[in-house]
Amino acid sequence: MVAMRRAQWRPVEYGDFMSEQQKHFPEFYVTAPQPCPYLSGRLERKLFTHLSPDKPSLLVDNLLRGGFRRSQNIAYMPYCEGCHACVSVRVLVDEFKQGRTMRRIFERNRRLSVSRVAPRASSEQYTLFRDYIDARHGDGGMADMTVLDYSMMVEDSAIETFLSEYREPSEEPLAAADEATFKQPLKAVALCDRLSDGISMVYSFYDPDGHSDSLGTYMILEHIAYARSLGLPYLYLGYWISGSRKMAYKTRFRPQEHLTSGGWQRV
Repeated sequence: MVAMRRAQWRPVEYGDFMSEQQKHFPEFYVTAPQPCPYLSGRLERKLFTHLSPDKPSLLVDNLLRGGFRRSQNIAYMPYCEGCHACVSVRVLVDEFKQGRTMRRIFERNRRLSVSRVAPRASSEQYTLFRDYIDARHGDGGMADMTVLDYSMMVEDSAIETFLSEYREPSEEPLAAADEATFKQPLKAVALCDRLSDGISMVYSFYDPDGHSDSLGTYMILEHIAYARSLGLPYLYLGYWISGSRKMAYKTRFRPQEHLTSGGWQRV
């Protein structure tokens, strides 16, 4: 986001009072048009604001529950002229029921252990991340991410964030006695934000050799179960993009709500 301009509807200052208030309210910017990575022949722009510790937590929470997504300490949403293909999606956790295929996927991966850990980057995570990107998204916008870029993606957050790490059962008999020495192989990772009414899945990646295990689907199913155990009503999946085959999987998790001009609507 190197070329940007302030959004036309940014707040207007009213003397010292407004200047003081602006310390706690976001200023919005708009990126320059660039090719859309999801829909061929279209241009995308993003409306974004910087998140910082001095912003009220309720304000940040409202942004992320209201259609904005977080990337490090930036909250953004599509701001594309004449296009409304990107739609925010959240799963209704309490009403969700696994179909036959999803039950098979969930059972197939129950062997994996899951740990909720603090958002701290590790070389083990980055190795798995690189394997995933190189195998699945080698021509995408994250292909050139360095270990420093990855660390910033994981650790640079102004809200409550956690990692879900999924590991294979260890074949080492002494693993249970000395977990620090005999660490189970890392198979998948999900970076998530904790919101007041749910969990927002920011980014996930997994062992590309485990494609047949449907690890991407499993992580969503497991987070639905986790949100339910916490008494949270929603799992936020980011944007479903009409016409994009890459995003079609998100519509399989129903019932869900889509964010429209009239608010969240059940589909």
